[in-house]
Amino acid sequence: MRVEHIGDATLYLGDCRDVLPTLGKVDAVVTDPPYGIGEAGGEKHRYKLGRTRFETPKHADLGWDNVRPPADTFKAIQEAAQTLVIFGGNYFADLLPPSSGWLYWDKRMGGDFSDGELIYTNRSAGLRSFSMHPFSGLNGGKDRVHPTQKPIELMRWCLGFLDAGVILDPFMGSGTTGVACAHEGRRFIGIEREPTYFDIACKRIADAYAQPRLFAPSPPAKPVQPSMFEGVAA
Repeated sequence: MRVEHIGDATLYLGDCRDVLPTLGKVDAVVTDPPYGIGEAGGEKHRYKLGRTRFETPKHADLGWDNVRPPADTFKAIQEAAQTLVIFGGNYFADLLPPSSGWLYWDKRMGGDFSDGELIYTNRSAGLRSFSMHPFSGLNGGKDRVHPTQKPIELMRWCLGFLDAGVILDPFMGSGTTGVACAHEGRRFIGIEREPTYFDIACKRIADAYAQPRLFAPSPPAKPVQPSMFEGVAA
């Protein structure tokens, strides 16, 4: 098993089923597990944004999205952290406890893409939403290095709901959660079993730490639910 230490990030090249039992308790898991829908190769998609037409690249199909993680993996994830933030939560609803604290990512795409993505959390809170195109800052998707790569600002938004502490991503992919943690001054642990994506994650996280001007002194303020009586005269 290979381990890399970059800034406040510790990255493991290996299967999370092997690595998780060796880790202590963390404060939160923020992750995007395989959904089991065969998107590891990231089939080409065409879409239009304004007057510009784009085509997403096809990535090497490494087979990591052929099946979703088994129930015992989700059990280990729940035992590892106090707070859970899991993308594609609708694909794992039968493996996770009921919750009211869901998040929603409006992808602003349409076409042959999903309108958005459901994000499971075990927070006791109301539904919150975030709107951003998936290829924001990625040259219309042409610069994506992973077929399910998320925008950094989306991951920073997710971190804004969490208290300070160690963030774990057991399905690290290209390392976007780790990049967001670097920007927010959060400690991060990432696990990835594919050497190609592990190396990409190491470089992206190292690049993030090489740009201290991007670091935020503290996580973004949590969204505040306005009172129903706000603005009502006594």
